[in-house]
Amino acid sequence: MSMEKTFDAREAEPRLYAKWEAAGAFKAGANASRPETFCIMIPPPNVTGALHVGHAFNNTVQDILIRWHRMRGFDTLWQPGQDHAGIATQLMVEKELAKTQQPSRAELGRDEFLKKVWEWKGKYGSTIINQLKRLGSSCDWDRNAFTMSGAPNAPAGEEGNFHDAVIKVFVDLYNKGLIYRGKRLVNWDPHFETAISDLEVENIEVAGHMWHFKYPLANGATYEYVEKDAEGNVTLRETRDYISIATTRPETMLGDGAVAVHPSDERYAAIVGKLCEIPVGPKEHRRLIPIITDEYPDPTFGSGAVKITGAHDFNDYQVAKRAGLPLYRLMDSRAKMRADGADYETCAIRAMEISKGAPFTEAEVDTLNLIPDNLRGLDRYEARKIVVEEINAEGLAVMIANPKAGEEGQPDLIPYVESKPIMQPFGDRSKVVIEPMLTDQWYVDAEKVVGPALDAVRTGKTRIMPEAGEKTYYHWLENIEPWCISRQLWWGHQIPVWYGPDKDDLMGSYKPFCAHSAEAAKELAIAYYGPGVSIDFDGGPESLGRGVAFETLEGNLTGVHLVRDPDVLDTWFSSGLWPIGTLGWPEDTEEMRKYFPTDVLVTGFDILFFWVARMMMMQLAVTGDIPFHTVYLHQLVRDEKGKKMSKTAGNVIDPLEIIDEFGADALRFTNASMAAIGGVLKLSKDRIAGYRNFGTKLWNATRFAEMNGVFEAEVAGIPQPSQTVNRWIIGETAKVRAEVDAAFESYRFNDAANALYGFVWGKVCDWYVEFSKPLFDGEHAAETRETMRWVLDQCYILLHPIMPFITEELWGLTGTRAKMLVHADWPTYGAELVDAEADREMNWVIALIEEIRSSRAQMGVPVALKLPMVLAEAEPQARAALARNEALILRMARLEAITEGTVAKGSISIPAAGALFGLPLEGVIDVAAEKARLEKALAKVEKEAAGLKARFANPKFVANAAEEVIEEARENLAARAEEAVKIGAALKRLAELG
Repeated sequence: MSMEKTFDAREAEPRLYAKWEAAGAFKAGANASRPETFCIMIPPPNVTGALHVGHAFNNTVQDILIRWHRMRGFDTLWQPGQDHAGIATQLMVEKELAKTQQPSRAELGRDEFLKKVWEWKGKYGSTIINQLKRLGSSCDWDRNAFTMSGAPNAPAGEEGNFHDAVIKVFVDLYNKGLIYRGKRLVNWDPHFETAISDLEVENIEVAGHMWHFKYPLANGATYEYVEKDAEGNVTLRETRDYISIATTRPETMLGDGAVAVHPSDERYAAIVGKLCEIPVGPKEHRRLIPIITDEYPDPTFGSGAVKITGAHDFNDYQVAKRAGLPLYRLMDSRAKMRADGADYETCAIRAMEISKGAPFTEAEVDTLNLIPDNLRGLDRYEARKIVVEEINAEGLAVMIANPKAGEEGQPDLIPYVESKPIMQPFGDRSKVVIEPMLTDQWYVDAEKVVGPALDAVRTGKTRIMPEAGEKTYYHWLENIEPWCISRQLWWGHQIPVWYGPDKDDLMGSYKPFCAHSAEAAKELAIAYYGPGVSIDFDGGPESLGRGVAFETLEGNLTGVHLVRDPDVLDTWFSSGLWPIGTLGWPEDTEEMRKYFPTDVLVTGFDILFFWVARMMMMQLAVTGDIPFHTVYLHQLVRDEKGKKMSKTAGNVIDPLEIIDEFGADALRFTNASMAAIGGVLKLSKDRIAGYRNFGTKLWNATRFAEMNGVFEAEVAGIPQPSQTVNRWIIGETAKVRAEVDAAFESYRFNDAANALYGFVWGKVCDWYVEFSKPLFDGEHAAETRETMRWVLDQCYILLHPIMPFITEELWGLTGTRAKMLVHADWPTYGAELVDAEADREMNWVIALIEEIRSSRAQMGVPVALKLPMVLAEAEPQARAALARNEALILRMARLEAITEGTVAKGSISIPAAGALFGLPLEGVIDVAAEKARLEKALAKVEKEAAGLKARFANPKFVANAAEEVIEEARENLAARAEEAVKIGAALKRLAELG
């Protein structure tokens, strides 16, 4: 049956994928013929996710490695799965409930809401799986994992023990003292009312304001304030009774614990240690705070004085901790000003005692509500307006000259308020401003478990590529902070801790019981309280801090109602166990014994700390071994100009649309061609279209072979042809096989793609197809058919890891095969197939033809015009090569004849190894016109290059221009330089014509 004219990717790709799945081609161990294993754990996409260009790139790289190893006979596993994505999934389900007018999360309650989440997961959770299949990802889908599998509320079909693994690790680390509950500053999302990670925060530049206020010194104290210029000359000297600060968040002044200045700042030396007054709140109970020194303030920025609000700013938190300052929390979980606790007067009096040195505890300070009564319950931005108004009304704003002074109704002085862009943190899903918040959370004492993770990379047991990733890894882990692992959500692994009263302080603190189950927690409680105390559960979690339920009789404890911690674990905690949780740990499974440690992790630079480093820490803490030996990090996929893709910019490329238009193979080859280690990933539709054409080129070469009876030949092993061109192409195949293997081995996917492109398109589809045409009609037809069939088979095999669909289709169309291409044996031939004589001769022929073609193009010779050529001189080897291949050279270089003679005037010289030819052009082209055209083109290129060089000579351009703009300018300059060289060479050739 003859082949179709074109490859129909839309029809073929789903058909081929279904065939692979039906054959079990992707199952763990499929096609294994050697004892070595190779395992990759897919970075689990969110269960809410849809395929984007980052997924497409990341999974292409993984699939290349998997298919390559599977074809080489390794016992291969590509483990797929999805992350339950706590906050993202909860958001999606809440939106669905609202959209379909169902009861809200709060109305449903925790248990019923979680049933809705599982229903949603069952309906939409496989979306990204199907999209990864469209890309050609050859995962063992029968082993698909989920980070919430086996959870207590999981429905039928969601069995598994990932939940058991997560809970076991939490309990084990807790019992080792490596997990604890404490109060620290976190990123707080007021919309979702939960802590979130740094990765879920988007810092966006917005229009903002900087207010300048006066903090009066206590008891009317004054000091001499002196400013000096760089040479030490006094520029300002005045007596002040205040210290000025600047803030973008005036509402947080209510929680200030101090004003800090740098130890070297002479302006404030006289008042360090004194108290100053926060300029807001009822005057009779206005708080005083100390003026302290710390390295954090920058004496050259603004006034050099910084207010320290430790409970609402990450930098301030560190200063407050160093100075032992109280941390006053101002807002509730919705970012409204606190309305709980005692009245302002009571709280302010106690805060004043603390400012003057009274001892305090963290727990006590957290109960103090320092929000004036008139601001309690207000939104933070409403409170901000009132705070600013009150300060201005009291005359405590720093005043500056009014530029509109003199106009009717305009005062001479106005409050100093700078309008300036500021970086503001937003929740990436809620889109509300994140508030640094002091809350009780669960933490891993990361400093105690980080050592082995650092040592593994330092000793080379795990390698991070590129090397810059190692430096980042060291920086983060050597400066690691406690890891916040709790979230105030319902969807997730609920913290396995139950609380009862402290038997020595029934009305005060509580006693935690950490266990794998409620029954195990009950056993711990019985052991703690004694057998005479009844233990039960209250049926639902309560907010911590309100105490726990208990019963007494005649002063003796008789019953305890244990309350479970309502928080869930951060998804980074559960996904940190991905390598072992997916292999059945903590059970002693065959998969765990066989595939762990895994081999390669392919992931983005952005989650090196959030995921990669934590997997290293957790696997080493749990199993004592590394999770993988190689980490391949890649950058963000950007558009063709290097700009970050965004809906706002309108430059988002949808990989599914790309697959619809160009086919998965074209997208995959583009991804591979971009995958230089540490390189910038620029994706363009033009590039993708070009690689679709590459697939078409191979398809057409195969059709040419079919029409010439190539696939009627039987190939038993590697051909042993006699003809030079056939010996040459077999050697070229051997060379590219070695090059591709070396590239894959060292994760240089771009080098493999480029080598295959040059070989398949250039050597096979262009040169070899053309060279073979005359051989099909002569005595060497049989060996040529046999050689071409073998070479095309090698093209399909070598290309398959990158372009699996079209190669599998061609494999099936071109003969009866023992097995599908996905399981074809990867070749191992090498240098022994390279025929040095054939290699030298055919590459001499190709170089000569290319030189003639290039010269014709440079000189503007019409493409169809046949020209005579003169052989001026030739060594015996070159003369012999010419004699054997003259017919090919004449046809492919568009020559009418080659005669011996001298390179006459009006000719250009054509050099070749061991020979010199002349190409007469007198009367063929208008030399003067061609010279004028090229000189004009050269002047234009040089002018453009000069303009680009001038941009780089401007320090402001280099310092201020966006990275992608600089990169684009650099590429343009390189292109202009290359173009100028080519034009210069053409002009030099014209000069030969006289």
